[in-house]
Amino acid sequence: MNIKFILLLAAPMLAFGAGSGSGEYDIIPRVINFVIFFAILYYLIAKPVKAAYHGRINAIANRLNAIQEKLKASNAKKEEAVKKVENAKVIANDLTQAVKKEIEIMLVKIEKDTQNEIAILEKSYEEQKDFEERKLVRAVVSEVLDELFASDAMKIDQNELINLIMKKVS
Repeated sequence: MNIKFILLLAAPMLAFGAGSGSGEYDIIPRVINFVIFFAILYYLIAKPVKAAYHGRINAIANRLNAIQEKLKASNAKKEEAVKKVENAKVIANDLTQAVKKEIEIMLVKIEKDTQNEIAILEKSYEEQKDFEERKLVRAVVSEVLDELFASDAMKIDQNELINLIMKKVS
């Protein structure tokens, strides 16, 4: 930095040392003036340009960090969704197993209930059959008695009537 400062102070002295231009070329004073101009320009613009450059770098870095955070968040959500899918598969498998067991239990219960109903129906059929037989026996006995009592030709005493009825019933 010190060398730059000394050159900056010595540069105007070198510019005044140029000749009148009689056959001499003024390239050296022009270069010195350019260097002085560049030095002043650098002195005035360097900090804002550096600040803008670093600001741009920081803005890009911040956007990159934000994008990386979003990527990490989306990856975390993806992993969470994958875990939920795996849990759902396990739960679905458990539910399927439970439904199969429940179906088996219901089939056994339905079969048992059906067997009970069949037994009840068979018992009801036997009772109905016995009832109809008794009804038929009563009808036959009633018919025989009506015939006997309707005709005067046949007079039977009580013992013969009981024997006749017993023969019809059996």
